[in-house]
Amino acid sequence: MSSPSSPGSPPSSSGTVLHGLRFAFGTLTVLPVRVIRWDRRAARGGMLCAPLAGLVTGAVAAAVGLLLLFLGAAPLLAAVATAAVPAALTRGLHLDGLADTADGLGSGRPAEDALRIMKQSDIGPFGVITLLLVLLAQVAALAQAYAGSWARGALAAVVAATAARLALTLAARAGVPAARPEGLGAAVAGVVPVPGALVAALAVTLAAGAAGAALGTGTALLSAGAVLASLAAAELLLRHCTRRFGGVTGDVFGGLAETAATCALVVLSLG
Repeated sequence: MSSPSSPGSPPSSSGTVLHGLRFAFGTLTVLPVRVIRWDRRAARGGMLCAPLAGLVTGAVAAAVGLLLLFLGAAPLLAAVATAAVPAALTRGLHLDGLADTADGLGSGRPAEDALRIMKQSDIGPFGVITLLLVLLAQVAALAQAYAGSWARGALAAVVAATAARLALTLAARAGVPAARPEGLGAAVAGVVPVPGALVAALAVTLAAGAAGAALGTGTALLSAGAVLASLAAAELLLRHCTRRFGGVTGDVFGGLAETAATCALVVLSLG
């Protein structure tokens, strides 16, 4: 048995991965995982592991949807339940971030005023409209996917949730500043090296294509394309928010996740 590391020694690679997983699941899900390190190194590992948190979230969502279908529920009801699971597993934080981001962008105010609007506890008209349209789009896309086949619906749920968290990995890459000196946005902004973000994007895209291949070549291409389309949509929103707010915030990360998930679901419903 190796001796324990001294407090001043650098963490082992296995310890770094473990802290990264704790950070990812402890901050991106409600699963009972305690984050015991909140430094930049742990944040880097956490953002690189974010797609794994999405994979678990999507698998649970797909399982709930499939269970309802097995019990005789209509595709629409299964779609509602599938869309509700990620919201429940994140305490609605990503949806709340989406609404706050919409209010900040829709206000047309300077960055400082827009950030203040986003910090308020209430939701304005832009946030309400955006939430309504996004949730309707997610449910409609999932219902259409489930109506095509149960497997297609389950695949859509898993790919969308994973792509949503992958968008966070890319948003936390080096060169993307934080809009505030505090909060989750400041904790993870710029922590992921660009090569690491690109490797994560490639791995998730290939994995989505491989999963879709079980349903045919067309579905494989559609799954990989859904990931790429979701990342493109999230990147457009990220750049717009960076210009408007001067950087990213926790709310912006939530908005990016929901945007990526919705885009992936829409693409996967088109087949």
